[in-house]
Amino acid sequence: MDDTAYNTVDYMVIVAHPDDAEFGCAGSVAGWVKDNKRVVYVICTSGDKGSSDPEVLPKELAQKREEEQIQAASVVGVEQTVFLGYPDQGLEDTAQFRKDIVRQMRIYRPRVVVTMDPYRKYIWHRDHRICGQVTLDAVYPFVRDPLAYPDLMNEGIHPHKVSEIWFFGTEDINIQIDITEDFDKKIEALYCHVCQMESMGREKVRAWVRKKCEDMARGTDFQYAEGFHRVIIPS
Repeated sequence: MDDTAYNTVDYMVIVAHPDDAEFGCAGSVAGWVKDNKRVVYVICTSGDKGSSDPEVLPKELAQKREEEQIQAASVVGVEQTVFLGYPDQGLEDTAQFRKDIVRQMRIYRPRVVVTMDPYRKYIWHRDHRICGQVTLDAVYPFVRDPLAYPDLMNEGIHPHKVSEIWFFGTEDINIQIDITEDFDKKIEALYCHVCQMESMGREKVRAWVRKKCEDMARGTDFQYAEGFHRVIIPS
């Protein structure tokens, strides 16, 4: 059995690429960690195509982006990051990918899973859609059912019931988290992704993220918010 088995966490954040968590939910994560909640990141792809430089070597880019992700996670207090190592732009809805997600959920046993909304319309990275859909399918019903992936049971990795799944990047926000106090940490974590910031521009990114977080705070007394679509999992 994996040495980390039953190292229970409150939140598991499952994303397609290095930097997705920082754009989507790092402000909320910083607040949860300050509230003594345990958070683990699961990064599905290596990010080996995430560069505008045609001369960069994908293997070197993947290594660099993994290092940047670990730094970004540490900024908001996340101590454990799991890299599944799938190729960038290569996520597929397969039984193996779903099993890999189920394995991590059963090992860390989160109460809440946070991922990318697979139902966002029109322009949305395909890896994001696949990541969100496979994570949703893993949450319900695969992770809870003992006859799903029985070989995991043979390894001593037992079923688990997730209570909630939260989607970011959603067009159907039903919960807003106040990140006003942690907005600067979100930006600091984003800036750890030097590979991306070089092409995007730091100030452009900060202005874009500020506007998005202001928009997601509408209807509240927050200055900045991150918005999610929250779903309660049937018991």
